[in-house]
Amino acid sequence: MKSFLIALQFLTTLPIKITGVKGKDFGRSLAYFPIVGALIGLMLALSLFIFSFLPSLVMAALIVAISVFITGGLHLDGLADTCDGFYGSKPKEKVLEIMRDSRLGAMGAIGIACVLLLKFALIASIPPDSLWKFLILAPVFSRWSQVTACFMSDYAREEGRAKHFISSASKAGFIAASLFTVILFFLLMKTGGVFLLAASSFAVFLFINYVKKRIGGMTGDTIGATNEIAEVAVLFFALVYLEGQCLY
Repeated sequence: MKSFLIALQFLTTLPIKITGVKGKDFGRSLAYFPIVGALIGLMLALSLFIFSFLPSLVMAALIVAISVFITGGLHLDGLADTCDGFYGSKPKEKVLEIMRDSRLGAMGAIGIACVLLLKFALIASIPPDSLWKFLILAPVFSRWSQVTACFMSDYAREEGRAKHFISSASKAGFIAASLFTVILFFLLMKTGGVFLLAASSFAVFLFINYVKKRIGGMTGDTIGATNEIAEVAVLFFALVYLEGQCLY
């Protein structure tokens, strides 16, 4: 239960305060990241039904806003820092220095705007009778992607908060998180979940490998960016899948 509450405290703005957390506790909590993602998704799906009487564009904007409120914009902040740091052909040390700067740069602002616009457009474009599934699957997959990024990578800095998650990530936790994610995709999408999971995973693996090539590992910021890219990937490939079905 402690590991689950740590994951809930870290990934949401819910008023949970767990004290006495040690390094390995962060690693154990990774197994529960997709479960927390499912809870976030259920809240978004509930919002979809609550606001279903509104025009699709307004409903999409509200869902995006609620998703930011639930997470406190934590991963968007990481995305912004990653965009600022990775822009151009800077060496590793300069990239890490820029990402540590708390000020928002031009590329960071552009990155946030692009991701939020994409989420808004994709949510507004997916039929409401199918959208609820993807509002659940997107945060589940994105939190699994964070687990994958931690498990597959070294920490790119000497010290930092994310170091505990990366250094303590275990094979057992990765397998548990993966099983939950795969089973949920199959339950909600049947064989279509195979396409959605494979296509979205490919996009995430490309990004993780790119980051590792640039700075030799992951940081808290790039893990946050991975989360945002993963959510967009699920919504994008969900729309591709649905559009493909309409052709037959």
